[in-house]
Amino acid sequence: MSTRRATISDVAREAGVSPSTASVVFSGKTPVTDATRAKVLHAAERLGYAGPDPRAASLRRGRSGIVAVVFEEHLGAAFLDPVKTLMMDGLTDGVAPLGAGLLLLRDHDPSGAGPSLTNAPIDAAVLIGCSGMLRESLAAVSARGIPVVVIEGDAGDGVPRITLDNRDAQRQAASHVKSLGHRRVVLLTLPTRARRPRGWLADDETIEIDVTRDRSLGARDIFPDAPAYAAEASSMDEGFLAAREILSVPAPRRPTAIIAQSDLLAAGAVRAAEDLGIRVPAELSVTGFDGVAVDGLAPHELTTLVQPAVEKGRAAGRVVAAMLEGRPPPVVTFTCEFREGNTTAEPPRG
Repeated sequence: MSTRRATISDVAREAGVSPSTASVVFSGKTPVTDATRAKVLHAAERLGYAGPDPRAASLRRGRSGIVAVVFEEHLGAAFLDPVKTLMMDGLTDGVAPLGAGLLLLRDHDPSGAGPSLTNAPIDAAVLIGCSGMLRESLAAVSARGIPVVVIEGDAGDGVPRITLDNRDAQRQAASHVKSLGHRRVVLLTLPTRARRPRGWLADDETIEIDVTRDRSLGARDIFPDAPAYAAEASSMDEGFLAAREILSVPAPRRPTAIIAQSDLLAAGAVRAAEDLGIRVPAELSVTGFDGVAVDGLAPHELTTLVQPAVEKGRAAGRVVAAMLEGRPPPVVTFTCEFREGNTTAEPPRG
């Protein structure tokens, strides 16, 4: 008994049309009449033909149909971050016209198992940030001659970037806090480098992660002497633990405002303040960054910067498409929108 897979030629013969006509019914690249489409699809159903073999299409194009997305952190942690989830939604939309799928990779997987940038059959790579070890990934991709785009990171000349006005946006939030009259302010930052434990930043400490550095510079444009405390990740738990330490000092030395570099860190800071009996915003103002929905924060609505996370992902997909088609990649910079919530107010008197 033959187990040969039916081909498009078999379908065309069964439907009484040419192979090219049968092919365009599945590709959708050329319009056909409804009657012809129905005839071809019925023939395909009778023969058990599910559609063109994507491997054959990939061979014809000389492409794998795969775009790698590289994260520095563990993939499970990355998808707990709503900003990265929204970016991935946008990136999926952005590469859809290419007929491409996404392969998620963790940079420098300690297990050494599975696909990597050095061996995966990929057409292009999108790096989420470009700092520390991710720069080594960039070298691996470049050595293979694979197009690469970076979302929020500087990979040097010749590597297209999707950027956000992190410094200007954070400066706007800090200016709002200062206009309310706050002077005792602490910066609650995103990680400054891979695997750094949470804790206070030394004045001369180097910040290796571009987003953290740019947002810190924006806040320090307004509060140049503000102390900074670095979290280990962007999460409510990290914000809670960090803010517990920041706020566990006598009231005369306690900050009246925390400028957090993500909404999740800000939400954790609000929860820590409540746990310590500190009222938000009457005794402590808190600002965030991202403009994402945070479950369980009601009745609080964060004062924050709203970033277009989905559009950043879509833009990265458009850059990948341009590079694969030999077109100059566009330069894309996005702007955040300041949104005042109910977590900021004037500092307590005295």
